[in-house]
Amino acid sequence: MNHSLHDQRREYDSPPLDETELRCNPVEQFQLWYQEAVTAKLVEPNAMVLSTIDERSRPAQRTVLLKYFGLDGFVFFTNYQSRKARHIELNHYVSVLFSWLGLHRQVEISGRAEKISTVESLKYFATRPRGSQLGAWVSAQSSVVTSRSLLESKLAEIKHKFSHGEVPWPSFWGGYRIIPERFEFWQGQPNRLHDRIEFVLSDDATWRRQRLAP
Repeated sequence: MNHSLHDQRREYDSPPLDETELRCNPVEQFQLWYQEAVTAKLVEPNAMVLSTIDERSRPAQRTVLLKYFGLDGFVFFTNYQSRKARHIELNHYVSVLFSWLGLHRQVEISGRAEKISTVESLKYFATRPRGSQLGAWVSAQSSVVTSRSLLESKLAEIKHKFSHGEVPWPSFWGGYRIIPERFEFWQGQPNRLHDRIEFVLSDDATWRRQRLAP
């Protein structure tokens, strides 16, 4: 046994999470917790671990940034030729995890990922810093790159190509909206008796709420 890891056990002491005090709509509850994470000045509270399934039913994970959300879903952006995009084309069902351990909290959201409209992607692309816009043109995301210098050389070419005027939107880059079907709100408690409140979307489009054993 690795005692250095064993000794890092930490006791959580958050107030109990009463499911009857949560919002009836889990998106609204997420909004409350997200704002508290922002107020607590956690590092990149919009960072979420995105899980997908490949063609051999093997899971893959990576951290992406939530860019905006609402009752219609949670939006992130990527290269449509990336590994995650290829996985989503094969299996639209994904899961994301927000880990806000500074507040002894986590939120898991599962649902179906769909491409947003071209107009919506174009609108968001126009708000990105110029460097990020150029970077979207440079990287053939998830492809093999022989060296970093090759990327830097391509960036120089793209900078020169678009040196006059605005950087155009690349059609191979855009957003996905995760349409949620399940939420789990997790809050750490003493003695590992953590609070877990699950919301599941019913067939009649209403949210069913229940407590899960830790």
